[in-house]
Amino acid sequence: MKVLIVKLGATGDVVRSTPLLRRLTADVTWVTAAKNKVLLDGIAGGLRCVSWEERDQAKDRSYDLVINLEDVLEVAGFLRSVKSEQLFGAYLGTDGQLRYTNDSRQWFDLSLISLYGKEQADRLKAKNRRTYQELIFEGLGFRFSGEEYLLPEPAVTDLKGDVAIAAEAGPVWPMKKWAYYDKLKNALEERGLVVNFLRTRPSLLEHMADVCNHRCLVSGDSLPMHLALGTRTRCVSIFTCTSPWEIYGYGIQTKIVSPLLEEFFYQRRFEEGATTAIPLDEVLKAVLEQFAVSQS
Repeated sequence: MKVLIVKLGATGDVVRSTPLLRRLTADVTWVTAAKNKVLLDGIAGGLRCVSWEERDQAKDRSYDLVINLEDVLEVAGFLRSVKSEQLFGAYLGTDGQLRYTNDSRQWFDLSLISLYGKEQADRLKAKNRRTYQELIFEGLGFRFSGEEYLLPEPAVTDLKGDVAIAAEAGPVWPMKKWAYYDKLKNALEERGLVVNFLRTRPSLLEHMADVCNHRCLVSGDSLPMHLALGTRTRCVSIFTCTSPWEIYGYGIQTKIVSPLLEEFFYQRRFEEGATTAIPLDEVLKAVLEQFAVSQS
């Protein structure tokens, strides 16, 4: 078989899609954002990685299956020019609107292009209790059995310690930034632990190294969380406004879920109450428990 996967970003979403490569016994071409190529190149035999800017390279063959995990018009328009036998995911309808295949509806019913509209899609997303991998695997006819992420070897960096903290949140999800990271760092250092805030790095491989150079990562629902899961680094993950149920924890993750999650679920504005709803003591206790496990 020849398979084309289109997943451009966000980077964390690309990483959590890599378990598919463990089940696709095929020559796979993966079109992704240029910055993500470094995380895909060489991670599986028979995998060819193409940047979105060089996407025309992917049109050099006919595919048995195209898996489109993006929900944007430009990607769907590009796929119209790709020869394939079967499509899973989003496509451009004859009316010029984005549609999605019936076998992919378990995931796309919860998305921005849901046929139910965004408001109902968010309600369905809040009720969903299956992981992203379960939803995608089942749509493709597989059974998700805990297949792990695939990642390359990290770079070498000098940021090392006991606990890493990824405190930043991007402009899309400002409520992901929990209010008490500074206090958490102080409390952990008072207990003799070496704690570092993750730095901005020029390379994703350096960023990954910074994560796995620690025994535990504390973060929101973010790329560092996925890098921790992919490198078997224990983690405490704080969920203030996004779904904790979509994340498969691989037995190394503790999820701290806001008591106000329902109120702020999938809201992209900023409300201070969302960032302060989880108390410091709850996260501190979870981190100490994770760190104790990592030492045993």
